[in-house]
Amino acid sequence: MLEVTILSILQGVAEFLPVSSSGHLVIGEHLLGIREGGMRLNVFLHLGTLVAIFAYYRKVVWSLARGLAGADGRVAGIRAWLYVLRIFASALPAIAVYAVFNDRIDALFENAKMVGALLMFTGAMLIGTRYIPQGGKEVNLTRALVMGAAQALALLPGVSRSGMTLAAARGAKIDASKAAEFSFLMSAPLIAGAAVLELFKGMDAGAGEPSWALTAYGAALAAVTGYFSLALLVKALKGRRFWWFGIYCLAAGLSTLVLV
Repeated sequence: MLEVTILSILQGVAEFLPVSSSGHLVIGEHLLGIREGGMRLNVFLHLGTLVAIFAYYRKVVWSLARGLAGADGRVAGIRAWLYVLRIFASALPAIAVYAVFNDRIDALFENAKMVGALLMFTGAMLIGTRYIPQGGKEVNLTRALVMGAAQALALLPGVSRSGMTLAAARGAKIDASKAAEFSFLMSAPLIAGAAVLELFKGMDAGAGEPSWALTAYGAALAAVTGYFSLALLVKALKGRRFWWFGIYCLAAGLSTLVLV
């Protein structure tokens, strides 16, 4: 239970803060001595953070649902369908990259030292955003694809998904609040798709795999922790302190290279 609690808090914090949840899970599992049978837990921890996204952006999600159903008129319906189209279009680069390089990407989850190096790369990218002025543009299809390409890079453990997508949004001059909203909503199809993929692979408990009760507990804890982490990140973006997370990533990556 202690191991699940630690991993759940790591997932909830690192999924939204730009410090790479997958990288922290790899490092956490390495330090805790969890070597196999953790895939089911990882999937459900990600589903927990998906719940946090829908909870935090519940008004946006509800508005999109009403628009898709045509409850708010034709104009609102068109806007909702276009927004959802941009979300699914942004997932295409990651899907294409994983389809071609899935074996090599999966192998990196066994290499904690590589995760440390990629965390340092994330840190450098985040610090670089300090020198890019904020913009006020909307998320159109082209900018959604730019953020999608950045999301594909984050398939590598140690590369932060939120960090890369928000850095790309900063470079594309997208408004900070709109960029954060789209960054997290665009992750929903990939998180749900990854869960379905693992279900097809087989989710039976193996050696070292926690029980279903502990798995459910971990998912719930990740959801609660993730909700407050998401709120903290949005506040940091508004306060222009986003790049501070880069200092942590550099330190965490260097510590991993030294300790592992």
